[in-house]
Amino acid sequence: MCRPRKRATYAKEGLLSDAMTQTSHQTRPFAALALVLIHLVVSTLHGLAHQAAIVKLTMFGNIYVMIVITLGPLVAAGFLVARRQKTGALLLALTMFGSFIFGVWYHFLSNTTDNVTQVHGPWHSTFLWTAIALAVIELSGAVVGFRMFRASSGRSGF
Repeated sequence: MCRPRKRATYAKEGLLSDAMTQTSHQTRPFAALALVLIHLVVSTLHGLAHQAAIVKLTMFGNIYVMIVITLGPLVAAGFLVARRQKTGALLLALTMFGSFIFGVWYHFLSNTTDNVTQVHGPWHSTFLWTAIALAVIELSGAVVGFRMFRASSGRSGF
């Protein structure tokens, strides 16, 4: 008969939970960086669909896309790589959440040419699926960013 491991002993001493927490904290920055890169690729494809389907944004929309949706997550990733976890996590959370709200409003709720129901022709499918993918990625990025920020709130590093 196999002898059961003394997992409870390790948990009592905090070794198991510390190891799991440390692993979780170490994988979050990688998950965040992966989300930023995937977001960049999908948003680039979505931008191509915008151009091909001749869906123009307002001046506000163009500025918002450039600063919040494109540059914001990249700057957040830079902070994360530079080990400025708290700043990077907060910036990631805010820019991804802002991107999510902007995208859901313009792609699914508003009655504008940017709404997925208004885009027709050969680029309709690409426009639709990249809009859906962006919503999922951006919400995920906001959640990961907020969790990283909360986890690092005990540490300094702003």
